[in-house]
Amino acid sequence: MSFLPITRAEALTHGWDELDVIFVTGDAYVDHPSFGVPLLARWLEFHGFRVGIIPQPDWRSKDAFTALGRPRHFFAVSAGAMDSMVAHYTPARKLRRDDAYTPGNRHGGRPNRATIVYTSRLKEAYRDVPVVIGGIEASLRRFAHYDFWEDKVRRSILFDAKADLLVYGMGETPLLELAARLRKGEDFKAITDIRGTAHVGKDIPEGGTSMLEIPSFKEVLTDRHKYNEAFRLVSMEQNSRCARTSVQKQGERYLVCNPPAFPISEQTMDIIYALPFVKAPHPSYTEQIPAHEQIKASITTHRGCFGGCAFCAITYHQGKTIQSRSESSVLLEIKKLLEQKWFKGSISDIGGPTANMYGLKCSDSKAEASCRRGSCLYPRPCRNLDMSDKRVAALLSKVRKTSGVKHSAVSSGVRYDLLKHQDAYLKELLGYHVGGLLKVAPEHIAERVTDLMRKPGRRDFEQFLAQFRKESAALGKKQHVVPYFISGHPGTTLSDMVDLALFLKRSGLRVEQVQDFTPTPGTLSTCIYYTGIDPFSGNEVYVPRSDKEKRLQKSLLLSHLAEERSNIMRALQVCSRKTAAGELLDGKHEAIPAPAVHGSRKKTR
Repeated sequence: MSFLPITRAEALTHGWDELDVIFVTGDAYVDHPSFGVPLLARWLEFHGFRVGIIPQPDWRSKDAFTALGRPRHFFAVSAGAMDSMVAHYTPARKLRRDDAYTPGNRHGGRPNRATIVYTSRLKEAYRDVPVVIGGIEASLRRFAHYDFWEDKVRRSILFDAKADLLVYGMGETPLLELAARLRKGEDFKAITDIRGTAHVGKDIPEGGTSMLEIPSFKEVLTDRHKYNEAFRLVSMEQNSRCARTSVQKQGERYLVCNPPAFPISEQTMDIIYALPFVKAPHPSYTEQIPAHEQIKASITTHRGCFGGCAFCAITYHQGKTIQSRSESSVLLEIKKLLEQKWFKGSISDIGGPTANMYGLKCSDSKAEASCRRGSCLYPRPCRNLDMSDKRVAALLSKVRKTSGVKHSAVSSGVRYDLLKHQDAYLKELLGYHVGGLLKVAPEHIAERVTDLMRKPGRRDFEQFLAQFRKESAALGKKQHVVPYFISGHPGTTLSDMVDLALFLKRSGLRVEQVQDFTPTPGTLSTCIYYTGIDPFSGNEVYVPRSDKEKRLQKSLLLSHLAEERSNIMRALQVCSRKTAAGELLDGKHEAIPAPAVHGSRKKTR
């Protein structure tokens, strides 16, 4: 096995004096299926295309973008595994100091709005070569969208980048179709009908009932109700089996977004994960890449998520349909992992976006073909959802019994409201795959907030905790739940966070990290954050916006840390819940000094 070329000299060692497709990515090149660009590049290579990668080019000039020369078909651009603005800034809009996808964990390996910058440099270097943009940054910014970092609505990234085509979703099917049609001699500009792509058109294409026009950029820019309407309409077009082409006017032209690509089959999933990945960073790197260290001993069993959480982009990017690998495919990858000299027998994670969704599907193909639900679990599990744990429990059992595997963990998280329907999986999980700590994500316990999040409520979490503790005790194991919660989410008040903090205290739970809500492009929670209105119910929603309140909300969940006590007392004072101080802080708190009294003269800046 060898790496794909990142220089012309390396391309020549493959016998390639010209490449068909050149990928440009904001991540370092790690030849592993968990990294999107290498996976897509290997997929095209498998189908006979000559492919190269330009990882983390210096965007300050066009020179780095000429490292592999001019491609025969097109450049394929991705900001990387994360939206570049999410990668660069904290929820408080402060610059991060690290980047897990860069050697040495250094910040600065990619620019802000990397998709736009990379495309601009490529057009500067090769004006006549088509540029196709994709990845999560392009995928979730394909329509007019609210941008948290500028606090404004931006038009489609396809217009700002001035790219020739946008591929959204996971990309294998549309990218391969595009490359194959170009190889046959089709004109790039004439290829406008591929599923999972979006392009710019001068007019609304003919489509009749299969066409959906959503409010224009001008309308969503000036009218928050129109923004909500556009989001609601687009979110109803996620099912590839019944989705229509969506059109949004932007200036004098139109964004034309074709229906999503169909989910890929189990057979195709098996082929993808059997491709000749080296499973290592390119040898030109001299420092570790944290993202690789985290996943190098992990196994991906499936993709997609039907949970439909309001703050999560997985459903919008990977799809709601669970696309699983076969058992034999997973076991074959483990066999190859055992051959690695560095592997010591411990699989760090075996799962997907939600580990216990492996093998699950809709039991009614006719109902699935017309389904427009955003979640198969919210507000209650769909009657057509097959929740059988037979496949996933059997897979975990075979993995741990594989010769050479000393331990296999499930650390990617599970959906605990599914576990009450999965007794065999729960026993297998707690008996062999937890390692003392199990990650779950209740996110909150206030029913009003969890409803906005599209998450199960407090009762489900309490039932799970009782079940977890009972099963662990029966197994004679000391195991604990690691819960993840979000502060600052739309609908959350300081008083709600006090209730959550008290719940944690009374339940014997402790969190070490709290996720401060970040309004990332394309999600329902971001839509609510921007408009202050739930686009589905039409109800107004309280949104914590000030940095001060968000900081206090976060502090309330860290009452066990001495450095947070003053913030906690301030929070309790603001929401008139000072009586909770004794319980939250175990009596270890000081009174907040009264604010200084000033004259009536107004402050000046």
